[in-house]
Amino acid sequence: MKEKWISHPTILKGTSIDLIPLEKEHLEELYIAASDKELWELIPSDCSEKILFDKNYKLALSEREAGNQYPFVIRHKETHQLIGSTRLFEIFPSDRKLEIGWTWITKEFWGTTVNLECKLLLLTYCFETLKTNRVQLKTKDTNYRSRKAIEKIGGVFEGILRKDRIQHDGTTRNAAYYSILDDEWEAAKSKIKIQIEKKQNLTS
Repeated sequence: MKEKWISHPTILKGTSIDLIPLEKEHLEELYIAASDKELWELIPSDCSEKILFDKNYKLALSEREAGNQYPFVIRHKETHQLIGSTRLFEIFPSDRKLEIGWTWITKEFWGTTVNLECKLLLLTYCFETLKTNRVQLKTKDTNYRSRKAIEKIGGVFEGILRKDRIQHDGTTRNAAYYSILDDEWEAAKSKIKIQIEKKQNLTS
């Protein structure tokens, strides 16, 4: 079993959201949020389908026990509703590196501060608590919206892995890989905070 780098439970508290550890009791409510097929159009597994949802999220719980993943649900502070999920995975304590991914939020919160706040909480935890050297992010090579968002928070493009994943429909996906390193974190953190402030000003 892999060394458990992330202590359990880890709760990350933000301004509009909290990231809390995924538990079995969250699955029913989380699936209701995940059942919108549009959320999964650019993600390899279509978790709007109940069988695939159960498979992937029950696997995430067992992978946490093995020290391979740490899944969170995103809870909206004002409504107390679950509005999405994210996780840490590809966890390698000996190399002080991991990946942030499997992030999705309900359409109601697209274009708000939620995704930025989610990334700020996770990256702050990774670099300032875990003392990671490297945090990796990836997305489908043709998902230009996601790629632009990663670049805006300081992600450095590293290249394309061709036919990196087989998707739920049997087609293959090329993946665009990005990373943020420990000595790039302060600049990235400033970029994220500026973007959050801009969005807050637009809605105030």
